[in-house]
Parts: sequence; C-alpha cells; structure tokens
Amino acid sequence: MNVLIVGGGGREHAIAWALSKSDKVDHLYCAPGNGGIAAIAQCVPIAATDVKAMVDWAVDNHMDFVVVAPDDPLALGMVDELDKAGIPAFGPNAAAAIIEASKSFSKTLMEKYHIPTARHKTFTDMDQALAYVAQQGAPIVVKADGLALGKGVVVAQTVDEAQEAVRSMMGDHKFGDAGAKVVIEERMTGPEVTVLAFCDGEHILPMPSSQDHKRAYDGNQGPNTGGMGAISPSPNYTPEIAKRCMEEIFLPTVAALKAEGRPFHGVIYFGLMLTPDGPKVVEYNARFGDPECQAVLSLLDSDLMDLFLACRNGTLDQVDVRWKEGAACCLVLASGGYPGSYAKGYPITGLEEASQTATVFHAGTKLGEDGAVLTNGGRVLGVTATGPDLEAAIQGAYVSAKHIHFTDMHYRTDIGRV
Repeated sequence: MNVLIVGGGGREHAIAWALSKSDKVDHLYCAPGNGGIAAIAQCVPIAATDVKAMVDWAVDNHMDFVVVAPDDPLALGMVDELDKAGIPAFGPNAAAAIIEASKSFSKTLMEKYHIPTARHKTFTDMDQALAYVAQQGAPIVVKADGLALGKGVVVAQTVDEAQEAVRSMMGDHKFGDAGAKVVIEERMTGPEVTVLAFCDGEHILPMPSSQDHKRAYDGNQGPNTGGMGAISPSPNYTPEIAKRCMEEIFLPTVAALKAEGRPFHGVIYFGLMLTPDGPKVVEYNARFGDPECQAVLSLLDSDLMDLFLACRNGTLDQVDVRWKEGAACCLVLASGGYPGSYAKGYPITGLEEASQTATVFHAGTKLGEDGAVLTNGGRVLGVTATGPDLEAAIQGAYVSAKHIHFTDMHYRTDIGRV
C-alpha cells in the first residue's frame, strides 16, 4: 500500500515509525513531515491544513490510504474530501471531529447523554462571561471553544486571572475565532489521566493509559504547553477505574456520537480527571495526543496498519491487539522561550548517541542544506524510552537525552514523578 501521513510533528513521526514496520505498507509518505520523518518516509511540502492540495496530491500519486493525524485538517473536513475522491482515510469526518473542534458541543453532548464532566456554562458575550466569573469565584477554568494548539485552557487561581483570560480570548482575540465563544467550568480535582482509544463507529478499543505533563516547568509550574512529556501507563489508572470509564464514559460517548448521526472512526482522546466522585471527562480530542502518542505506540506489539484499517472498516471487534509489558516515557526537549517566542535554526548534536538507548521522535526539526538536523519549532524532540517498569523507562529517557544538545535547549526534570 501507498500510505500518506498528514502532519509534521512528534505524533506523526511516531505514527510513521510504527507504520514503517508493517508489511502492508510498501511506500510511506508524510506531508509536510520533518527532519526525522525524512529518514523513514518521503516528505511532501504541503501544509497539513491545505485540504485541496493534500487531496489532489493523494489522488495524483495514487495513495491507497491516508492517515490524517492533526486536529485542524480533521476539523476542516479533510477525511470527507478524501472520501469524495475515493481514498480511504484514518480519522473522523468533520461531523465527528467536532467533539474536539467545539468544546461547547462536546459539553452539550455529555450533558445530553449523562456522561460525567465538570459543571459548565458557555458564553458568546464577554460582559456576561466576566460577570459569571465574578459570581462563581475562583479557582475556575476558562476554555476557548475552538482549536488553539493545546493552549486555549486557563486554570485560573483568582477571579482577576480568570477575567483576564476571558478578555484575552474574547476581547483581544488571542486565539482568533477559536476564542469568540468560551466555556467556563468548575475546577475539578484529582489526578489527570489520558486514555487513547481506537474506534470504528460502534466498537471501541482503549490503549494503555498515559499521563501528559502540560506545564512548561518543573513542579507543574509555568504556562500551558502542547505537552512537555508523557508516561504510559499511568499508575493512577487501576483496573477498577478502567472498568468504570468503559461503562460510564467510553461506551456512552461512542453510542452518543452514533445516535447523533456522527459515528466516530479513528482515535478518541479521553482526557480524564479522577475526582473524589469518580472519573470525569476534562476534554475530548479527535486524534492521538502529542506526546502521549509517542509513549503509547512505543508499547504497541501489533501491526498499526491493521488497527487503522479496522477503524476504517468497522471491524475493530475482530482485531487481536497486543501490547508490550512494562512502561514508556517520552521526554520533550524544547526550544528556549517555548511556549512563548523562540528562535529556530540551531544545529542539534548527539542524536545518533541518544538513539542507541531510546527512540528519538522529531517534532520541530528540519534538515539544513548540508543534511544537518536543525531546530524548527517549540517542541523539538521527544526522547522516548521503554523499560520493565516506569522508573526504568523514566531513567532511560533522561540518560539518553543527556547526549543531545542545541542552543537554549530546555526540558522538565520531573516527567513521570509529579
């Protein structure tokens, strides 16, 4: 099969890495790809959000299957357009991808189908939102309704901080149209866990749990990022909790989307809070999380292409999926200044040495004219190690990362330990 992966980050490198091991994949392409993906797939210079150019290229180059990995092209309907062109794709259509593209939609869905989540209210009027925050008090959570690169959520500790978040999103248009509507909700307490799950419209197959680390600095301090590291599985996700999640959240979500005429084919990301009242949904995503994908796929012991095809064809209940024993840790090496402004184009050294003991997934890299690997983003690399237990995986990631250097490189030192 000729397979195209849409995207160019660490998640896409992990997907490409896993698919490159499949005997069903003859030729692998990635658009736009990055400096690391280029080693295992042919990179195509098309922006992930350019739906027409991507579909035209897939048709002209006889792609047999397309994996649409990022949130934006899913929300823009790339899977729908590929369907029209006769090319099967992995990922939800736009009607189903709305569970991530609109937080207000997903909240309404959960409310209608009695899926546990935080108390919430949606606003399109800034003054009303500000008044509601003043009435409710803090701590409180403010979320941009639309897609905001994983940065559209503010967990405010004070009323002033929450109101500033509202003004920034609705008044200053920090996230463009994504912040024209905001969801304000109670702050839930408890450990956070992510469960990624394959879905074929009717059946669901959860992967090992994981835990992302969103804050930029040690001790869960600093601004929210796209993710500074992840572990899998989460020590907080017990078999008892997994059973409750399946019965109270996972199966009801799949059934709700089907009942609404939006059957979901792809990966549903369940962001969960294990509250004193039981597990509740923090958010849905309509695709693999990043960097959770890197950690979780490192534990996969089955053919990923088989799973993608089953999700597409509605045969997930017939797939026998295997996972490796042990644990995985993905440590993100970021550019200085991230998630704020940062410089690009710095040479990266030590990649070959680090790759002896870990898998180094490239997120924000490019190849220079001389073939050297250069920084090209905020999150640059995801050093991912596996081990017989979580501590061994964590140590493996940190030991391997010590080989890597680039100007102003920074990373958290407590991934998996907070």
